[in-house]
Amino acid sequence: MRRWLATLAALVVMVVSACSGAQATKTDETLPAATSAPTTSTTLPCGDPLLPAGASMSATAIPEGELEIRDAPDPTAPVVRTLPNPRLINGDPGAAVPLVFLVTDTPDDACDWVQVMLPVRPNGSTGFVRRSEVTLTPNPYRIEVRLEEYRLLVFQDDQPIMDTKIGRATDVTPTPPGQYYITELVKPPNPDGAYGPYAYGLSGFSEVLQTFNGGPGQLAIHGTNRPDLIGQKVSHGCIRIRNDEITRLSELLPLGVPVTVVA
Repeated sequence: MRRWLATLAALVVMVVSACSGAQATKTDETLPAATSAPTTSTTLPCGDPLLPAGASMSATAIPEGELEIRDAPDPTAPVVRTLPNPRLINGDPGAAVPLVFLVTDTPDDACDWVQVMLPVRPNGSTGFVRRSEVTLTPNPYRIEVRLEEYRLLVFQDDQPIMDTKIGRATDVTPTPPGQYYITELVKPPNPDGAYGPYAYGLSGFSEVLQTFNGGPGQLAIHGTNRPDLIGQKVSHGCIRIRNDEITRLSELLPLGVPVTVVA
């Protein structure tokens, strides 16, 4: 699976209103060096590969229906919540996407389980799912959003492949710093509209807005019809980049890619 695309009759899952436009795939700034060299791949106790620097693991739910999330890697542990697979964005049957998680731990002493980050409030929530109910996939990509620098960087194999300016949130409706991941790729019905041709939904939510435009206040990275506002505080929580850049990423990034937002 490279990507899963959902088309909505009305894009209301995002936290903002508009974002970016066209032109440029990087700023005039020099791309930063990788923080570390790739690690030689070996096998961990449960048979998982030791991931190279900058890589992560995603978990895609296999069975359809409600997936049980437990608070410990134990079949007798309490079920803290259930999540539907596939997910219906805003309850729309025409906008179904697979339930994907970012793996945060693979316990050596509980090989039947994996710990995953959940796309729910509060931001950063985690739980355990059975390995038999998910497919684990290594991922070489990651995104870093530096709010104070109005900057978004994309890495592959810990090497930068995109460095661009962003439109960020206002001080009234800020983007909360933290660790998130890509949960869905949405194609708005109007590619020349406020969200541009594509939008990546994230696992995080606004800490100020409980709802927005009929959606749950979900964070996103998306395009824009106002590229002139790139480099400014203009959104309700989402990150805006130029339309050619979000289009490029839509052809490259799978679901489950980690997104780190720093102040």
